[in-house]
Amino acid sequence: MPVMTPQQKAYAQYQNNKVMTASGPELTLMLYDGAIKFLNVADYAIEKKDVQKAHDNLIKTEKIIDYLRNTLDMKYSVAQDFENMYSYIYRRLIEANLSKDKEIVAEILQHMHAIRDNWIEVMKANHIYVKEA
Repeated sequence: MPVMTPQQKAYAQYQNNKVMTASGPELTLMLYDGAIKFLNVADYAIEKKDVQKAHDNLIKTEKIIDYLRNTLDMKYSVAQDFENMYSYIYRRLIEANLSKDKEIVAEILQHMHAIRDNWIEVMKANHIYVKEA
């Protein structure tokens, strides 16, 4: 394992604190942001014919979607809508990974950006602070 510089250690601690102090809605937003980041990396890796990097990042995105699915509270009717959406995205991720298809990745990215943007609006409507990028 590589040795971390003091700056890398400080950043890792900052990131850890950020996650540990985040509210539930903020954690969900972080997961959406992470999925988008991993999809962007996978897209670039597919373009560069880096099959392993594409695979690894699509798997990371699958794990995020799987986590989001497993945390749904099905006592709320809207949870079934999220389940349907996440289930579709998960299937498309598997298809993208099998074929290393940039068009499928682009479609998933479009969905994830829409979900993320809607989540931010929900947070704002509920007076939850959202840091603008």
